[in-house]
Amino acid sequence: MKKSLLMLLTFVFVASIALAGCGSKTAEEKPATTDNNTTTTEPAKEPEQAKPFEMTIRHTQVGEQKKTRFKMLQEVVEKTQGEVPGLTFKLDGVDSDVNRKEKLRGEMASGSVPDIFDAFGSPDAKTYAKAGKMLDITPILEELGIKDKFTNLGPWTVDGKVYGLPIGASAEAVFYNKEYFEQKGLKIPGTFDEFQTLLETIKKDGKIPLAAGSKASWVPLMITNNLWSRTAGSDVTEKFNTGDAKWTDADVVAAFKTHKDWVDKGYFKKGELGLEYADMRTQFFNGDAVMMFDGTWASVLFKEGQDGGKLVGKVGFFNLPAFTNGKGDQTSLMQDVNNGYGFSAEVAKDPQKLAAVKAFIKNLYNEDMQIRGLVEDGVLPSMKVDQAKVDASVKDPLMKEIAGVLTHVNISYAAFDSIVPADVNTEIGVQIQKLIGNQTTPEKAAESIQKVQEEANASAE
Repeated sequence: MKKSLLMLLTFVFVASIALAGCGSKTAEEKPATTDNNTTTTEPAKEPEQAKPFEMTIRHTQVGEQKKTRFKMLQEVVEKTQGEVPGLTFKLDGVDSDVNRKEKLRGEMASGSVPDIFDAFGSPDAKTYAKAGKMLDITPILEELGIKDKFTNLGPWTVDGKVYGLPIGASAEAVFYNKEYFEQKGLKIPGTFDEFQTLLETIKKDGKIPLAAGSKASWVPLMITNNLWSRTAGSDVTEKFNTGDAKWTDADVVAAFKTHKDWVDKGYFKKGELGLEYADMRTQFFNGDAVMMFDGTWASVLFKEGQDGGKLVGKVGFFNLPAFTNGKGDQTSLMQDVNNGYGFSAEVAKDPQKLAAVKAFIKNLYNEDMQIRGLVEDGVLPSMKVDQAKVDASVKDPLMKEIAGVLTHVNISYAAFDSIVPADVNTEIGVQIQKLIGNQTTPEKAAESIQKVQEEANASAE
């Protein structure tokens, strides 16, 4: 009797489980109809996984002094990879000069262009865009609603289409040791003659007036570019390309003479042709040099924990003083939006890569990243940002001083290497190093540059 009851209860329990199973199907099952119109269940298909793909980002954020910008790039990379299924970025770090003058030129010629790459807007990006090597990102900018958010896209625009984006803006002028100036009773020079006197005074005191590291030609050319923009006018570089001005013009040669005169008088460290850009900065950091002509991006180095950290609060900034007989507006200043990122035209053929480029742009080019670039890396914004946010974010006295200098600039001009053809740029670099090394004269250097300029102008006609 008890055994029969137990069997009955067991049967009821099993039946109830079976009925419950029939009444609710699991998420892995879905109804199916057989030929006899009876319903069965079959496993649902797994969501289709995104196809893994890799993209290369060629960047120039290499070395200790670019670690802040590299960290920001890494953050953008990680965020973008998280948003785009299947994406893996490969970071390819290359020295800026090597990337621009060697790697990219060869890759553009061969067609093996990195998907995303550090680039100069003008003339490089414009040249590559006209050759069909760069992606037209105008539709992406319009979709993201940021096409009109940039301060200037001129260097990146061809026939109304945008082919790259500036990561930030920059200006070049003189950083100086405030503590030394105060101790010696020196003042910021108001004229170029006063600046010349200042250089001689510092030299007689046993210090290096201007830090130098000319192994890479673009470093001393920051000075020369500003000199010829004072002696011949801020718009003279553009006139070289049209033939309206020549490198051999007296007011242009005057700039090369001034630079050579400073070398001969010992206003730079001896042996500068064997010194790197980083060496130039070290001279200023350790107090051997009193002044340093550099870009505003250098301001980030004068923070706690950075290479110039011991100079926190002791560094000032001023524009190159006016020449007595200089041409044009003598408050002019080199301000540039010419360095940033471009994208391979091949990306357009791959929907996954196109989506990745869109996400990369969204994550890198926004107000928060622009302000972070200013505060953390000393890079001026290339996008229009809320001034109230900038004022609230910028606490650094040096950056505030830089901003003050910029407010007194009436005319800005682009760096020469964003205006002249590549061959002319190369020749200018060769000649300034020969001039520093006493292997040529200002007049002969100008003649050599003019010859290449005329050849470039003729080929462009």
